[in-house]
Amino acid sequence: MFPLRDENPTSRFTWVTWVILAANVAVFAWELWIQATAGDRALAAFVGAFTFNPAALAAAPLSPGVWLTMFTAMFMHAGWVHLGGNMLYLAIFGNNVEDRLGPWRFLAFYLACGVIAALAQSFATGFPAEPVLGASGAIAGVLGAYLLLYPRARVVTAVFVIFILELARIPAWIVIGVWFVLQLGAGIATIGPGQPASGVAYFAHVGGFLAGMLLIAPAWLADRSRTRFAGWR
Repeated sequence: MFPLRDENPTSRFTWVTWVILAANVAVFAWELWIQATAGDRALAAFVGAFTFNPAALAAAPLSPGVWLTMFTAMFMHAGWVHLGGNMLYLAIFGNNVEDRLGPWRFLAFYLACGVIAALAQSFATGFPAEPVLGASGAIAGVLGAYLLLYPRARVVTAVFVIFILELARIPAWIVIGVWFVLQLGAGIATIGPGQPASGVAYFAHVGGFLAGMLLIAPAWLADRSRTRFAGWR
């Protein structure tokens, strides 16, 4: 399943979602420019300076510079597919979560999910000296929030059935639920001695998703309370 768009209109222009998306694209364009003008070594130095390194956090847990890289790493990507997939999910699901929270609370929510995702990946993998980058953890938090707030919203999804592409309107809880189960299963499969490194921060996805559900819970409970109160009138 490959989501294309949702059928869940917003009540306002969700500008923070688009600013975050534009920032990710701009940073990736900057990475390409560095590589084209200064070469691979310069790009490697740039990536090394601004990606998050779990081993550095274990060595210096109170270092402001290390914590800062958790934020800068959220806007860096390893390739076109990495960037495109993340930005597609952000564009589909981020605007509705921002619409519910408002721009500034959504920005704080997004960054908090990204930090928690980085920490989850670090603890789950034993703080390796491998850089972590990408918006996936923060966007996983957006998916967790969307699942709670709009589980029945329809998502237009490309479904591949024996090489035949079909478009289907699938409830968000199925689309997002399948995504989470795949991430959790892939993460569990990497646990244990002798398991090859996957190159994908699956536990960042899982941690970000759960963080998003937890952080959005007060808004979700408030919505449910208002619905019940309206039904009594």
